[in-house]
Amino acid sequence: MRLVVARCQVDYAGRLTAHLPMATRVLMIKADGSVLVHSDGGSYKPLNWMSPPCTFREGTTEDGQVEWTVSSKASSKGPGDTLRILLEEIVSDSLHDLGVDPGLQKDGVEKHLQELLAEHPATLATGLTLVRREFPTAIGPVDLMCRDAEGLSVAVEIKRRGDIDGVEQLTRYLELLNRDPALTRKGAVRGIFAAQEIKPQARVLATDRGIACATVDYDALRGIDDSEHRLF
Repeated sequence: MRLVVARCQVDYAGRLTAHLPMATRVLMIKADGSVLVHSDGGSYKPLNWMSPPCTFREGTTEDGQVEWTVSSKASSKGPGDTLRILLEEIVSDSLHDLGVDPGLQKDGVEKHLQELLAEHPATLATGLTLVRREFPTAIGPVDLMCRDAEGLSVAVEIKRRGDIDGVEQLTRYLELLNRDPALTRKGAVRGIFAAQEIKPQARVLATDRGIACATVDYDALRGIDDSEHRLF
């Protein structure tokens, strides 16, 4: 990871436009290719970012200022996005080798919920079947990769309590998965956001992005699993 503290200006152009005026910020370039812009307060979320796959180019403007240009590839959905970071002053610039990350260890209930839904995916949607648990992507594993009755790929993100961050996480997964021709041969990969409780704001955001929401009854799932085991 490259970590830079710099006084910079940030401009994003793509499906929308955004401008961050000149100020001191933290810039992260991760090994997976993602670039994130953070401020020192307000939220743990980046102010702006670019998810992989993307290209990073470091150059200079006509007046000699350092400028980073981060671009994503164009697709059938439209031209690629561009993130331009103009650096007025670099306070610090360091490289860090973080090694191999063991991944997020889910708590007992959330992990068990994932196991139960992997065994009974049709409780989320009729005809849904499991392809793989912990389906790998460049930015982390999708909890469940499934296939619906029509053979279309469905990515499922599972939480105990579903909030906006979970929807954003699934959105990033879907952006990557829908660039994979092997998954989109029959159509776009769609998403299901599953949780024991989904906050209203998260449900609105998911619906706006075409992501289905599924409220999961943990005790009922445990009952199904227990009754099946009692048959043998």
